[in-house]
Amino acid sequence: MTKLTIKDVKQLLSQMSDLTDPRLIELKADPRKGVQLAIQSTENRLQKQARALDEFEQRFKYERSFWHQGLQYVAGVDEVGRGPLAGPVVAAAVILPHDFDLVSVNDSKQLTPTQRAELAPLISAEALSVGIGSVDNHGIDELNIYQATRVAMKQAVESLTPQPDEIIVDAMQIPVPIRQTRLIKGDAKSISVSAASIVAKVYRDHLMDEYAKQYPEYDFPHNAGYGTAKHLAALKELGPTPIHRMSFAPVKKFSQK
Repeated sequence: MTKLTIKDVKQLLSQMSDLTDPRLIELKADPRKGVQLAIQSTENRLQKQARALDEFEQRFKYERSFWHQGLQYVAGVDEVGRGPLAGPVVAAAVILPHDFDLVSVNDSKQLTPTQRAELAPLISAEALSVGIGSVDNHGIDELNIYQATRVAMKQAVESLTPQPDEIIVDAMQIPVPIRQTRLIKGDAKSISVSAASIVAKVYRDHLMDEYAKQYPEYDFPHNAGYGTAKHLAALKELGPTPIHRMSFAPVKKFSQK
């Protein structure tokens, strides 16, 4: 390899996608400190990418197992919003294709809001089908949060076209006549559940941002309805809004204002 400037070396290294690239191996013989630091940085980047790809493949193991059994349509289902004091509980159901390739898709709690917002439309574009279910605060108060979550999940599954042959769900039982695999922390173990967790989170966050325009004092864009100090202070001063869950203890405490 012709001797390159350190700038040229960095440019070359930025284009590499494999630790076994022969150019990388050849560059290791260059004694310049700047080259060695650039090589170390590149190796760290490529090792991180390799780990991410391996973890991505691991999150496909349940889906692939069902596909090998001849079950063509496997839906991942997840919910968001069981704990907040205000707003709905939202569920999403997602059927992914066999060639789904968004390596960044992971449990929504492991991603930043920006990453989730970028991934949600990409998931919807690649998915075979996406379904959303939602139960508002009145339904939650009437049913209780556990049953309301099951209803939201049922809505999400029933809105899928085609209907799934198998459901992978994060530790819940959905009242539909479809085979189900319940996984503890399923959003971290199944790529379909991960995708559903992102779609549900982004959908609900958008709803809470819209509610914030009506009720700006409660800081919904920053707490999504959860009981943060600012949210509780607003509840204490102003009382609950029409979207608050009256059956939840912190709301009930300030409901007499």
